[in-house]
Amino acid sequence: MTAQAQAKQTTYQAATNATEARALADELMTAMSDLLGVIEQETELVRAGKLREAMAFGPRKTELSRHYVAGVGRLKASQTFMQAQAPELLAALHRHHDAFRAMLKVNLTVLATAHSISEKIVRGVNAEVQRRNIPNTYTANGRRAAPTSRQLTPLAISRSL
Repeated sequence: MTAQAQAKQTTYQAATNATEARALADELMTAMSDLLGVIEQETELVRAGKLREAMAFGPRKTELSRHYVAGVGRLKASQTFMQAQAPELLAALHRHHDAFRAMLKVNLTVLATAHSISEKIVRGVNAEVQRRNIPNTYTANGRRAAPTSRQLTPLAISRSL
């Protein structure tokens, strides 16, 4: 069973009193803050072109994401109780989550830009390699000769930095 399927089957214990609601809110805010810290560091490293160093944050980001998802699951289970008994905590969580989403959007934009740039570089290198491998000849009709599969050499790339 995949981790996602297990997460969907997990039932979260709802907060049933003010102390549990406060602990849940603190736990979720801490998870978001910790995850934001890692995301901000990763974003800065990617912007600086230090991809190896940014990739080192992967395991920590995964762990913090699991804590965040578990907190959100507990919050969803506690939604009714918190709306009735702790609306100020719920409002604070919504504000914190809005800031979290905004920073996450910045991170995803930076990562998408880095991916796009690297893809364009690889495609450009491949086009140049292919252009050099193709003979510059013409057919009897005066048209440029199409390359054969033997002349086109695939470009192999290692995805591990």
